[in-house]
Amino acid sequence: MEKVKNHKQTAIIVLLLGGIAAVILIGVYFQNQPRRLYPSEVRDYQGENLSSISNIIDNAIRGTQDLNQSTYRLTLNGLVDSPREYTYDQVVNGFPNYEIVVTLYCVQGWNTKILWQGVLVRDLLNQSRVNSTAKIVIFHAADGYTTAMPLSYFYDHDIIIANKMNGLVIPIEKGFPFQLVAESKYGYKWIKWITQIELSDNTNYLGYWETRGYSNNATVP
Repeated sequence: MEKVKNHKQTAIIVLLLGGIAAVILIGVYFQNQPRRLYPSEVRDYQGENLSSISNIIDNAIRGTQDLNQSTYRLTLNGLVDSPREYTYDQVVNGFPNYEIVVTLYCVQGWNTKILWQGVLVRDLLNQSRVNSTAKIVIFHAADGYTTAMPLSYFYDHDIIIANKMNGLVIPIEKGFPFQLVAESKYGYKWIKWITQIELSDNTNYLGYWETRGYSNNATVP
């Protein structure tokens, strides 16, 4: 039994190291790519100096997802009384918009302070009337990427899905049409190209990087 236990521990360590190595390699690749300029972006907000959009490294599991605004749909389903499907304009113009300056921290070691604009996740959830059995919120992206957080996170904090950053509509390579601004969480929770928000009671659910050894909590110290 001790030998089996040691084998399991070794497998977990190998899995974790493999995931870290993959993230580092992806980061090195993108850091060596030419960066785009965003000359009309806001770089100062109420006295706060903001990072440039170009400072955000374009990490993605399957490259940039080019979503068409006119055909895009955001689905909200799972454990809700009223499943919904929204167009881009229905999300942006159908709910109150908020601005917030939040710093994105990546496990690769870089960070960027950005002005984000979007709608509160809980406003979307409230319109669909979340079932009392729901415990977590699972976000799905166009490239198959997923991540999840407790339902309480979205009611205890003002968490938005953003359609603008530094005053500009989020560029395609940065996550258009919507990116989750997962304040106080590491960057792998900041899912881009969101296409679905699913309510679930599966508290053991793990997203893309979480199944590869990363913390499901992902709280920045």
